[in-house]
Amino acid sequence: MDTRTAPAALIAADQAHLIHPLHTAVDHAAPLVLVEGRGATLRDAEGREYIDGLASLWNVNAGHGRTELADAAASQMRRLAYASAYVGFSNEPAIRLAKRLLALAYPNLSGVYFTTGGAESNETAFKIARYYWKRQGQPQKVKIISRHHGYHGVTLAAMSATGIPIFHTMFAPVVPGFVHIPPSYPYRSPGTMAEALEEALAAEEPATVAAFIAEPVIGAGGVIPPHADYFPRIREICDRHQVLFIADEIITGFGRTGRWFALDHWGVHPDIVTFAKGVTSASLPLGGVMVSGEIHRAILEAPPPERFMHAATYSAHPTCCAVALRNLDILEDEDLVERAEAMGRRLLDGLETLRDLPVVGDVRGLGLMCGVELVEDRQTKAPALGLGARVLAEARARGLITRIRAGQRGEHPIGDVICLAPPLVVTEAQVDRTVEILRDAIAACL
Repeated sequence: MDTRTAPAALIAADQAHLIHPLHTAVDHAAPLVLVEGRGATLRDAEGREYIDGLASLWNVNAGHGRTELADAAASQMRRLAYASAYVGFSNEPAIRLAKRLLALAYPNLSGVYFTTGGAESNETAFKIARYYWKRQGQPQKVKIISRHHGYHGVTLAAMSATGIPIFHTMFAPVVPGFVHIPPSYPYRSPGTMAEALEEALAAEEPATVAAFIAEPVIGAGGVIPPHADYFPRIREICDRHQVLFIADEIITGFGRTGRWFALDHWGVHPDIVTFAKGVTSASLPLGGVMVSGEIHRAILEAPPPERFMHAATYSAHPTCCAVALRNLDILEDEDLVERAEAMGRRLLDGLETLRDLPVVGDVRGLGLMCGVELVEDRQTKAPALGLGARVLAEARARGLITRIRAGQRGEHPIGDVICLAPPLVVTEAQVDRTVEILRDAIAACL
């Protein structure tokens, strides 16, 4: 079917047959059918072009239309498209990618298990944490502590760790053993908030807690960078109470914040890192879990009755791994990690100029990962609810696609947050145009 001449037929078939992520029929009444991408822009079936303000879903780091990645996939598929990586078998791209990732990540990490995406990575990390403590003779350490506003995926355990209530509503009850604490949120919590972990451990008893999981910068939950001393204190608390620290770097990894991995900003090394998204710049599904040397040894030295009985058909998929290797070449050869830092500074400086608009409560970010929080009243910081969706519609009409974190009132308030994380190849002109469009879109809604 020629999408340039039959977008209406495509939309009708879509609405008749395709169930989308986060599906509601009302919100999908007029879907945007995208047909092409180049760099930091997208084109729809009607021929209209847009700046991709969120790298689609935080993941097209190297930009759209990278023929190098298509060529890498085709070359590997001609040679060996797929092979099982179950014990006793391996493949060259997976071996090379594991070694290369460990050279880029934190120096205490030693082993890599590959998945097909972020939620699966976090599910795997929770199982690894339980496995490790059982191998240490502490099988009672099973609980996971996560944070309000944090997003870790929506498979059952990952959903239970996710601290955004709307994801629980129609799928409750959550998995037992998941505990949520307030995050470090400078706009709404002047204190560092690391003490919230200390208090939760006291309430739950450290002997029952396997791990604490956190995004270095909360992403889908509202783009919330922490206080500067938050993660150093978190690391100290986890060490003191024998709790593993899982860094969810699914969004923040692979250059998004101006570092290969974001905890480098604070000099902190986690015990477990989960990754996905930018590892292939979204061209093929791939994720994974990197573990410390100590955890890796627990797996390698296990007797047969305690073997690591976790598996997935597509773990270490050779084609996906080959594409990831080529993607890392691009990120390195084009200095895109450093570019993210520079373009992120330009974007944040531009967004700061929006503070004169009465509904802009906060502007924040780290690298090419920025957020604009909308409020009803700047003095009280009362969350704006519903305004963000209107701003998105106005922005799309002006040529910018992005997403919002919908606000919430109550015990853990947050206003609608306009989230921005364009591809790392975004140009200066596109950054400036993004700010201009947002100003016009917000003003139109006032």
